[in-house]
Amino acid sequence: MLFPTTIAGSLPKPEWLAEPNKLWAPWKSAGAELARAKRDATVLALKLPEDAGVDIVTEGEQSRQHFVHGFLEKIEGIDFAHKVEMGIRKDRYKAMVPQVVAPLRLKGRVHADEARVARTHTARKLKFTLPGPMTIIDTIADQYYGDRVKMAFAFAELLNEEAKALQADGVDVIQFDEPAFNVYMDEVSDWGIKALERAAEGLTCATAVHICYGYGIKANTDWKETLGSEWRQYEEIFPAIANSPIQQVAIECRNSRVPLELLGLLTGKIVQAGVIDVASDTVETAEDVAKVIDDVSKFVPKSDIVATTNCGMAPMHRDIAEAKLMALGAGAKLARQRVG
Repeated sequence: MLFPTTIAGSLPKPEWLAEPNKLWAPWKSAGAELARAKRDATVLALKLPEDAGVDIVTEGEQSRQHFVHGFLEKIEGIDFAHKVEMGIRKDRYKAMVPQVVAPLRLKGRVHADEARVARTHTARKLKFTLPGPMTIIDTIADQYYGDRVKMAFAFAELLNEEAKALQADGVDVIQFDEPAFNVYMDEVSDWGIKALERAAEGLTCATAVHICYGYGIKANTDWKETLGSEWRQYEEIFPAIANSPIQQVAIECRNSRVPLELLGLLTGKIVQAGVIDVASDTVETAEDVAKVIDDVSKFVPKSDIVATTNCGMAPMHRDIAEAKLMALGAGAKLARQRVG
């Protein structure tokens, strides 16, 4: 199928899951009820994209409070009780983060429940997202390793362990989210790609990396205004990604200042082209989506294009996110019809 569709990963949580402590506090069985609510939200996160005509679905990260910390919560050696303030993405903004205080080791499976629920409830191809090693170490404080690279590879080992288990659960595409790749350009080429490759080592399912300029939160939109009229940072890292065994690259293309000709540097890669703007509440039309696909096809073979969203949709109002999913499916269908 030309122009299959997928979503970057996260979806807005239903209201009854967004504030679980408030909802479940009166019940002694709060843990069991919350687990059931997460399963229900996961099934809903599958069905909404299916109804919109999305071909490759995700579980919507419904069981995670944060795309990075949701993975870290199942790792020994991390102290969540004593968070510290740290600059994220070269001090673009500050955040309270947990600390690495001892050798890192998985306590067990991280995402088995949601992966198995998702695989049970959809016959479509299933994509699962994990944070990449560079982004993890940029989102946690180090009080043990004393070396960013050493810590990144320690996390890469754990990611690889969980990724292989997800593959065994029936996941078709494993995507590593690396927004830090557009910040630490030199480090991406020096060790970032190698750490990513270690995280994906031995996988036989499809592998992808997602890079982007972030959600539409104020810290990101303010930063984007400093980047100039053309965002050419990817020009420095695309050749390194092209030379890696990672098979797919998810990149924002809708309302982005990234020159689309840079996509031509991703030789031999499937390009998950972001055709939905997640930093705007304006809902795209099918024509909008089809036009972005057409623009991308000038630099990427049509057979190598997957239409997707610019990034996750977690911060969006649910009704807007759902409308944008419908536009994604309708726009890809329109683009296929035009190709014939």
